[in-house]
Amino acid sequence: MDHIDQEILQLLKNNGRMTSSEISRQVHLSVPAVSERIRKLEESAVIDRFTVKLNREQLGQQLLAFIMVQLEKPEHVEEFRKVILQADSVLECHHMAGAYDYMLKVALSGTKELERLISDTIKQVPGVVKTNTMIVLSSMKEEM
Repeated sequence: MDHIDQEILQLLKNNGRMTSSEISRQVHLSVPAVSERIRKLEESAVIDRFTVKLNREQLGQQLLAFIMVQLEKPEHVEEFRKVILQADSVLECHHMAGAYDYMLKVALSGTKELERLISDTIKQVPGVVKTNTMIVLSSMKEEM
């Protein structure tokens, strides 16, 4: 991967719908050359997928929070993962080293929905012994 590939990736990161023609003008390559580079980036899994970034607030998800979760024993991991993968409000789930086992990024309509998620979903999973929730006040930078 060279500097032109990196430029192409940055352009696509900023606008995944940018056409090969638009990219070719910015990186000073032909359209077929840009298309071929994008194809190779996809084949090599550098580009995992093209997606859309939704405006959570416009969708009624004004509350963004991070929930740290501690599990009692490793045998509880599988059930925890099943529950989290089914929870629509969980945007991200990361297995962590440190005091907590998992960090969840969640988007919800408000504190009542957050309380339901924590009390009725997360804390009902066998083996969840502790959670710690941090509510986001504002975001300066958020990338996909």
